[in-house]
Amino acid sequence: MRILKRKISVVGLVAMCALPSLAWSEDPAPTAAPAAMDQQAKFSYLLGWRMASELENFPMKLDPKALMQAIQDRMAGSPPKIDKTEMEKVRMEMMASFQKEKARQVEELGGKNRAAGQAFMVENAKKSGVMTTPSGLQYQVLVEGKGGKPKATDQVTVHYRGTLLDGTEFDSSIKRGQPTTFPLDKVIAGWTEGLQLMAQGAKYKLFVPPQLAYGKMGSGGVIGPEATLIFEVELLEIQPAQSTP
Repeated sequence: MRILKRKISVVGLVAMCALPSLAWSEDPAPTAAPAAMDQQAKFSYLLGWRMASELENFPMKLDPKALMQAIQDRMAGSPPKIDKTEMEKVRMEMMASFQKEKARQVEELGGKNRAAGQAFMVENAKKSGVMTTPSGLQYQVLVEGKGGKPKATDQVTVHYRGTLLDGTEFDSSIKRGQPTTFPLDKVIAGWTEGLQLMAQGAKYKLFVPPQLAYGKMGSGGVIGPEATLIFEVELLEIQPAQSTP
């Protein structure tokens, strides 16, 4: 989990209050507010409740009393209970701890994804129509094309849909209703290789192992480390690279 240093601005406070009613649907049923709570008190309680919800997934157990004491001291203009030198020391120690834990989690998840991907590719290679290239890329022809094939230096326009092994869709130009155009040598290696196998008008399914996709880092939060990806790609147009005079 990423640890972000966040500042709550006036705009941020307003945004917290502007959350749709659905955002409250998972909270427990409210108890009756004390009659003494005026609008300011209720608003303050609202902010406190939402701030606490932001901290629920914090990667360590917090001390609510110390947290509230810090808020009270800061709002009252009182000096902090811990001096700045000690605060910075604690911050650096905790950041190091968080980073170590994050690396452990990424490595653990990467190992699981890698094993699942390898098992999938072994079985997938046995299926009729699935071809495997020397790099480890697998592909299946859904529709043959009739035009020319692109070079790595060309620009192509495609429609595509990308999913994880469990079927989770992480990207789709089809859903957006707009094909995508890009230089073929500026995308993941599995695409650079796979699309050069396709003639214009073809539609292929590409099975891309992690070393030809996003590797150990993953991408965008949805694509985890060492994830094997599946793409359905339709090659709509090839724009040859302009030759240099």
